[in-house]
Amino acid sequence: MQALKYLAGYPEDLQMRVRTLIEQDRLGAVLADKYGQKHAVRNDRQLYEYTLEMKDRYLRKAEPLNKVVYDNKLQVVKHALGTHTTVSRVQGSRLKASREIRIATVFRDAPADFLKMIVAHELAHLKESDHNKPFYQLCAHMAPDYHQLEFDLRLYLTHLDCGGSPA
Repeated sequence: MQALKYLAGYPEDLQMRVRTLIEQDRLGAVLADKYGQKHAVRNDRQLYEYTLEMKDRYLRKAEPLNKVVYDNKLQVVKHALGTHTTVSRVQGSRLKASREIRIATVFRDAPADFLKMIVAHELAHLKESDHNKPFYQLCAHMAPDYHQLEFDLRLYLTHLDCGGSPA
């Protein structure tokens, strides 16, 4: 029986339904039917503008972002789909903080809703550092279907892991 690393915490009956879709070679088609629309965010500048627009809409009072980029070094298998870092530097007598968001390059070719979900996730870290209830409430505020998108993203990553092509 095939191990589904992205769905490990889900009930066995759900995993069996996913395995059936994989065996029937239908998982990619199911995801394509639901999330067929690709996004136009192809480079780092567009990603920065996309993220800033979402931040300005939902988190106006949050700290400013200095950098948002696609990062091909993020390892999806290590569960890092994106990272949010704060780098502090001493500049003269002042401490200067620089905030960066790095998004895994797998999202460059992913459906638009998955990019929205991961950007909402990383932006939520501007306010909440832990994955706690307020964090997920903030994610759901920015992307109302956040939890469904997170699950479907796990299906998408499983599809890619099984040799499927991006949607």
